[in-house]
Amino acid sequence: MTKLKLGPIEDDKPVKVTLELPATLHRDLIGYAEILGRETGRAVADPVRLIVPMLERFIATDRGFAKARRTGAEGIMGDRRVK
Repeated sequence: MTKLKLGPIEDDKPVKVTLELPATLHRDLIGYAEILGRETGRAVADPVRLIVPMLERFIATDRGFAKARRTGAEGIMGDRRVK
């Protein structure tokens, strides 16, 4: 069984975002959604819904970003303020 970084996608209030993706990335999202569906037993209806949890996971595990946020780096908006 493959260990993916994402778990089941929560059913959350949708927000409309317009974004252009390279075709190869879109195909990867579709493939990831298929594997995630098999792993969790819950099909992902729209692979684009993976983008937000992937970004959240990426940001949450980025050590450089976490360090910059902790040290109050200029322009980091983790506390919703721009210094």
